Amino acid sequence: MATVTEKIKILCADRNMSAEELAVGSGLTVEQVRRICESDRIPSLASLIKIARALGVRLGTFLDDSEEVGPVLNRRNETEGPVTFTSHQTSSNSHMDFISLAASKAGRNMEPFLIHIQAGSGKECTSTHEGEEFLYVLEGSIRVQYGSEQYVLQQGDSIYYDSIVDHLVTANDEAGATILGVVYSPA
Repeated sequence: MATVTEKIKILCADRNMSAEELAVGSGLTVEQVRRICESDRIPSLASLIKIARALGVRLGTFLDDSEEVGPVLNRRNETEGPVTFTSHQTSSNSHMDFISLAASKAGRNMEPFLIHIQAGSGKECTSTHEGEEFLYVLEGSIRVQYGSEQYVLQQGDSIYYDSIVDHLVTANDEAGATILGVVYSPA
């Protein structure tokens, strides 16, 4: 299976799109695009959404494992390992590990994830991208910075928001948290 950065390079080559053109189309800087394309790590979710739009593909194109047309079933003992998205602005790792819950579903419009948020985070940059997000706290407590507002969510709480507004999700305390997150990104 090709890595995310390999898929980006293949799609750019297929479209005869340079790093400069991808930067313009995605709203990222040329330096950020080059850093993403030269890395073996997965870029931030926000960057990946912007790149998908610039390339005219859905976000799932980068995360697909196979092309199941029917329903995708996940058993709790059979989940794949987490994917860690990195920041396109720094070389540090993200504070969240994402486990895709539908990587093998073809043509999906939503990206459901089980997300483990590490404690001690909060120095990350806010994110903004087209679409919507739904978060449901399974364990622990999270802090959601949404524009100029801050929300603290406990186990059983949820939040649904437009992701075009600057947002940042972090663990609210040293225990970390686990959430169900669903990201919708229009194609």
